Amino acid sequence: MPDISALLWPETVAVVGASPDPLILRGRIMKVMSCHDFAGELYPISRSHDRINGLRTYRAIDETPRRVDLAVLIIPAEYVPATLEQCGQAGVRAAQIITSGFAEDPGTAGSELQDEIRRIAERHDMAVCGPNAEGFANTQSALCPTFSPAVDEPELPLLPPWSSRGHIAVVAQSGGMGFAFYDRGRPKELPFSYIVTTGNEACLESLDIVDYMLDEGRSDVFILFMEDLKRPERFAVVAEKALRAGKPIIVTKIGASEAGVRAAASHTAALAGSHAAYQAMFRRYGVIEGDEIEEMVDIAAAFSYHGGKLPVGNRVGICTTSGGAGGWMADACAAAGLEIPELDAATRATVDGHLPSYGTSQNPVDATAQAVRKVGYAGLAEMVGASDRLDSLIMVTSARNATIYQREREALADLSRQSDKPILFCSYTLPHPDVASILGQAGLPLYTNMPNCARAVAELAHYRRRRERFLRAPAIQATEPAPLARVGDRLRAAGPVLCEYEVKPLLAEYGIAVADDGLADSADRAVELAAAIDGPVALKLQSPNILHKTEAGALALNLADEAAVRAAYGEMIAKAPAAADLRGVLVQPMAPAGHEMIVGVNRDETFGPLLMLGFGGVHVEVTRDVALSPVPIDEAQAAALLDGLRGRPILDGVRGQGPADQAALLALVVAVSRFAADHGELIGELDLNPVLVHAEGKGVSLVDALLVKR
Repeated sequence: MPDISALLWPETVAVVGASPDPLILRGRIMKVMSCHDFAGELYPISRSHDRINGLRTYRAIDETPRRVDLAVLIIPAEYVPATLEQCGQAGVRAAQIITSGFAEDPGTAGSELQDEIRRIAERHDMAVCGPNAEGFANTQSALCPTFSPAVDEPELPLLPPWSSRGHIAVVAQSGGMGFAFYDRGRPKELPFSYIVTTGNEACLESLDIVDYMLDEGRSDVFILFMEDLKRPERFAVVAEKALRAGKPIIVTKIGASEAGVRAAASHTAALAGSHAAYQAMFRRYGVIEGDEIEEMVDIAAAFSYHGGKLPVGNRVGICTTSGGAGGWMADACAAAGLEIPELDAATRATVDGHLPSYGTSQNPVDATAQAVRKVGYAGLAEMVGASDRLDSLIMVTSARNATIYQREREALADLSRQSDKPILFCSYTLPHPDVASILGQAGLPLYTNMPNCARAVAELAHYRRRRERFLRAPAIQATEPAPLARVGDRLRAAGPVLCEYEVKPLLAEYGIAVADDGLADSADRAVELAAAIDGPVALKLQSPNILHKTEAGALALNLADEAAVRAAYGEMIAKAPAAADLRGVLVQPMAPAGHEMIVGVNRDETFGPLLMLGFGGVHVEVTRDVALSPVPIDEAQAAALLDGLRGRPILDGVRGQGPADQAALLALVVAVSRFAADHGELIGELDLNPVLVHAEGKGVSLVDALLVKR
C-alpha cells in the first residue's frame, strides 16, 4: 500500500494545469487552496502564466524548488498518464486526479487511460486518488485541493475553533455528495477532520482511505457514500477494525433500485451489487445505513458529541416547553424503536416542585416556559436525567432566542461534563445561529428534525449493543478435517445440481438431523421402503432437471397404504419428461405439522456465500420475509437474524398455539452457516425449503433440499 499520508498530509503541493481564472475549475482550485492557511508550499504548474494568485508558476513538475509530495492534476484526460509518469520520475509520492473522461465514459478509450494510470501508480508506488473526483479537504492542515464551493468561504473556519474530539471523516465516491455532508454539517458546529472524494478509484479505494484514518487516529466517526466495492474482501477487514475501535461507520449505498444501479454504473463505471447483501454485511459489522444526507449528518452528530458515553439501553426521557412538540417527539421516538417510560416517583416529585399546575412530569415532561425560566434547561435536564429509568435524554425546545442559552452557557457546559447519559437538544423552531455554537461548545448537539433526532438516539443504543455482542462472541470452532474433506470430495465429484437424496447426507456430516428415507428405482422398492416406515409417507421424484416438484407433479403426500404408494409411483414416473434424468423416487415419512421456514445459502457476486433465513413455503417469493448474513455465524448471531424477520412473533405462539422449537431452528441455521463457510467456493445455491419448525422441544424437519453448484 502506498503512503496515503503523502496524499493527505503533504508539505509541498503542485497544481498541474493551474489557472488564475476563478470562473473555470482550474482557477477555482487555486482560489480555494489560496484562501486557507495551508502551512506548506504551493506550486502552480502552468505554461501560460508567470504568476497565479501572487505565486510564481513553474512549467513542469521537476522545476519546482523542492520535491513535490502531492500533485493535483486538472488537465485533459489524454495528457494525464504522461504527466503522472513525469510526476513518478520526479519523486512525487501522491497525486489527486480531478480530471474526468476515464472509465465512466462510454467506450474503451477512457477505460484504457484509467488502466494506464493504475500501472503508473503501481510502478512508482504513488498514492493516487481519482480520477473523476472533486478533490479533498484536510481541515486540520487547512489543505483543500478541490473546487467545491462548500470550502470556498474563508470567513468560516474549516473546523469549530473549540473542537478537540469527535471528528467526522467523510469518504465518498461521489465528489458532490462528499462535500454535501460537510456543507450540511459545518453550520451545525460539527468537526470534520477530512472530506475525501475518490471518484473512479483507479488506485486508492474508499476503504483504503478509511483504513489509513483508523490507524492514524484523528477521526472518530465515518460517513461513507458508496457506489461499489472493487475489492469486497476489504470490507469485512476494515469494518471489523472500525467496530473493534468503537468508531462507527455511517453509510449510504446507492443501487437499491434498478435506476440506482444504472446511476452507479454510469457514474463511476461501477457494478452495484445486491443491496440486500450489502445490508447483511452492514448488520454484521455494526455499520449504520442512512437514507439521506441530513439524516446521516444528524446520526454522525450524536456519535461526534456522545461517542464516549453511549446509552446502556433504549429508554429515553423527553423534556419540552411545548406539550404538542413533546408528544410529537414521543411518536418519533416510538417509531425509532425507543421506549418512553414513565418517570419514577422520586424524580417526578423533584420535577413537580418546579412545575405549574398545567405542567406534567410523567414523560414526556411538559415543563412549560414558566419552569424553564425558573430552573433553566440545564437544571431541568439535570433533574430528569437523574432518573434511573432513563438511558438518554432529549430536550425539545425553541432555540429561536439565543439570550436564554447565552445566560445558561456555563450551566449547559457543566451539565454536559457531569452527565453520564447522552443529552440532545431538538428545536421545533428555526434556531438562532448562536445557539448551535453555544450548545456545541458545551458538548451538546442541536437538531431541527425530530425523526432524525430520535433515530440518532436509537443508533447510539443499537451501536453499543451490537459492538458489545460482537466483541464477546466466541470464536466459531472449525469443522473437523475428516468430515470437511469427505463433504468437499463429494461436492466436487457431484454434478451441477444435487437432489435432496444427495444433499441430506452432506448436511448430516455437520450434525444436521435428516429423516430416514430411501431411494426407490421401482414401484416394488417404493412399497418395500414405505412398509418399513410407521405412518403415512411422501414420494418425491429425484431429478436435477425438476427443481419445483409441486408444479411438475413430482410430489405425492400422505400415502397411507401399498396401493396408494404404488399408484403414486407409477403416475409420477409416467408424468416425468423424457429429458428429466431420473435418479429415482425418494420415499420418506410424512413430517408432522410445523411453521414453514426457509434456510439456505446464496452466493452473492460481491460478498460470496450468504446465509438466508426466513419464512418459507411456496409463497416465499411473495412474502420476502427473509434476512441474509455472511457466514459462519454463532447462535447469538443466528438469533439476531431471526429477530429481524417481520413474522418472528409467530414462533412465540399465537392464537392458542404454543411456542415453536426456536432452539432447534437456530442450531440448524448455525450448522448450515458452517457448511456454507467451509464449501462456499463450490456452492452457488443451497435451498432448504420448507424447514418445518415443530412445537418447543420437538425439533425441526427438513422437508426438501436442493443444491446448485457454482
